Amino acid sequence: MAIVSLTSSLPLLHLERRCFISNKRVIEFSMLPKSLTQSKCNAVSSSSSSNGKYGVGVGEDLPFDYGDWIPKADRKRRAGVLLHPTSFRGPYGIGDLGHQAFLFIDWLHDAGCSLWQVLPLVPPDQGGSPYAGQDANCGNTLLISLEELVKDGLLRSDELPKPIDDADRVNFTSVAQIKAPLILKAAERLLASDDELKRELEDFCTGPDISSWLQDAALFAAIDDSMKTYSWYDWPDPLKNRHLAALEDISQSRKNFIDLFIAQQFLFQRQWQKVRQYAQLKGISIMGDMPIYVGYHSADVWANKEHFLLNRKGFPLEVSGVPPDAFSETGQLWGSPLYDWKAMEKDGFSWWVKRIRRAQNLYDEFRIDHFRGFAGFWAVPAEAKVAMVGKWKAGPGKSLFDAISNAVGNINITAEDLGVITVDVVQLRKYIGAPGMAVLQFAFGSDAENPHLPHNHEQNQVVYAGTHDNDTIRGWWDNLQQEEKTNVLKYASISEEDDISWALIEVSLSSIAETTVVTMQDILRLDTSARMNTPATVDGNWGWRIPNSVTFDQLAPEAIKLRDMLTMFGRL
Repeated sequence: MAIVSLTSSLPLLHLERRCFISNKRVIEFSMLPKSLTQSKCNAVSSSSSSNGKYGVGVGEDLPFDYGDWIPKADRKRRAGVLLHPTSFRGPYGIGDLGHQAFLFIDWLHDAGCSLWQVLPLVPPDQGGSPYAGQDANCGNTLLISLEELVKDGLLRSDELPKPIDDADRVNFTSVAQIKAPLILKAAERLLASDDELKRELEDFCTGPDISSWLQDAALFAAIDDSMKTYSWYDWPDPLKNRHLAALEDISQSRKNFIDLFIAQQFLFQRQWQKVRQYAQLKGISIMGDMPIYVGYHSADVWANKEHFLLNRKGFPLEVSGVPPDAFSETGQLWGSPLYDWKAMEKDGFSWWVKRIRRAQNLYDEFRIDHFRGFAGFWAVPAEAKVAMVGKWKAGPGKSLFDAISNAVGNINITAEDLGVITVDVVQLRKYIGAPGMAVLQFAFGSDAENPHLPHNHEQNQVVYAGTHDNDTIRGWWDNLQQEEKTNVLKYASISEEDDISWALIEVSLSSIAETTVVTMQDILRLDTSARMNTPATVDGNWGWRIPNSVTFDQLAPEAIKLRDMLTMFGRL
């Protein structure tokens, strides 16, 4: 409690968080709940000195429970782990939504964590990237657990493939060859059944948050399977431009394909919701991830061309990217079509409202990748070979989030605000109350003003030692220049002999930021071979898995160590 001198001429003020008292003194209760603060303020407030009537004057007795007026934190501090489901151990070359997912949730709970962050759950591209998938709303069916399908009676145990014992990294092509035919067989049996599971499928198809995108996604997949072209731009005009007769013909001629596509999406949804419900039971919130842009060859663009900057033939006028940065001297050319924000605003941003509702259907909260694109985005001519020839253009700003809030209410998002962050990005993030991000690996290469250094962190922020786009702490450390290493050692008060992975985990947990997220690779003290993604590269990404030699039971000491740190820094 602070006592501050004021002039006697100031009026009596009652604010939400502070109780100001005239007559030269003020008593501040800055951290009390609003209702308690108001009652205490009333108890000690006074009228002007002219009438001589005071509740409690200077030197007089305060209320009997005055000693109980202890400040409490407004927000709960917490910590979590970043681990994509593809990285779980498992017998068929990829992690899934089966037993290992539940064991991981148990491990998180034992470690005292209350957050699990995943990457986008969408079908990835051929290289495994979940940030360049074919559909922004569908689930990755390769995550479906075959063992869970056996439990549902949709597969027999003798139909399961032989385990792959040496798959330390995901080979997405091989995994699809192994799992896709069996998942398809399970979907066929589901469609042929007449039981409770079939009725759940029917309910799934008609749910408003599902039906708004599912039919277009199924139609797109059916046409794509028939045409075998590079993109929908090369489809015959009646399909390319969604003529009703052509769509009806596909709906009839490819009905079996469409029904099986929908059934597989249902199986993904059903298994994921089981995992999510178990996490909720254990007090763990799942943070998803939403790329700001979607791929050109996708149902998202094909079915909503009016919302994208395309020419009359349907080809992009400009594409997405970022200017030169720490990852690339020529910038990053992502190549996704840009939104026609003016057209979207006229429509009440309905495309985004549907997408947000789908995210809420999957996650408890979610991160929006490249949040800065809502304030100002980098537009690159579609024919350009490098991103550096682009230019900044104004984004929708507050109007988008006002529309989303009016349609769906409050949304619990984290703003990925890394890279070139201008003042309008900060203003927009604060306007919607979203936490930003800080990354310790970016903190030690400049001076004391670096925003990633812990003493510059904010309470409303998510702090990482490194994200999926960074090297592991061990890999980063092994390649760090000596001057920067010296800065780390001095700042963290550690020596070269210390365990650098856990030392940086501890630094991140000590931050004032409300949330800290740690990667599983860093918990395991792994080197650069365990890196998930290197931005601006194509090959060798997204494949990392927990080594087959490591079980969550064996990680009990790490759970204890992490829980002790969470206790020390008030994150339990």
